[in-house]
Amino acid sequence: MSHIVLLGDSIFDNAAYVAEAPDVIRQVRQRLPHGSEATLEAVDGSMTQDVREQLRHLPADATHLIVSAGGNDALGSSDFLDAPARSTAEALAGLAEIAERFERDYRDMLAEVLARELPTAICTIYYPRFPDAALQRIALVGLTVFNDCIIRAAFAHGLPLLDLRFVCTEAGDYANAIEPSARGGEKIAQAIVRLVEHGFTGGRTKVFI
Repeated sequence: MSHIVLLGDSIFDNAAYVAEAPDVIRQVRQRLPHGSEATLEAVDGSMTQDVREQLRHLPADATHLIVSAGGNDALGSSDFLDAPARSTAEALAGLAEIAERFERDYRDMLAEVLARELPTAICTIYYPRFPDAALQRIALVGLTVFNDCIIRAAFAHGLPLLDLRFVCTEAGDYANAIEPSARGGEKIAQAIVRLVEHGFTGGRTKVFI
């Protein structure tokens, strides 16, 4: 039987945003076959580098690791969206620096996850739901550099990829602009269980949506 461990941020640790409704980990557990387990090590507010600390608490019988990290790294760089630039080239250079820093952090984090030698899957950063249309549009463009790093990491290591951009797609999937609601958590839980059932065969990257 499997023991799934969820690592990362509030995409998995969303209990604070759903009141009395079931959070992601509860919904994963409800969908697992009898005898399987799921443990939440993800912590709301965590950045990519914080996954290292979460790895210290892995259950001894863990069988699968699912990582959703990077959203808070992107949020921490959001001041860049308002920064003045003298040219498009200068703006793109600034975005490139952010991407390079994130890629280093993500690569280092993933190396530590993979060192556990357990079946591992990683998640893209889903799109926010900012009510301001102009901010939403800019945020989507900014997220492309973060998601590109994650997607290339999946391909480089032959890891299953859960593309959350195609999982949470409706307003009701969000508790606020950036956190999953109970409905969004249900969709994420369904995708996680489907991934564990079908994603770890052949050593090739499979994309789950």
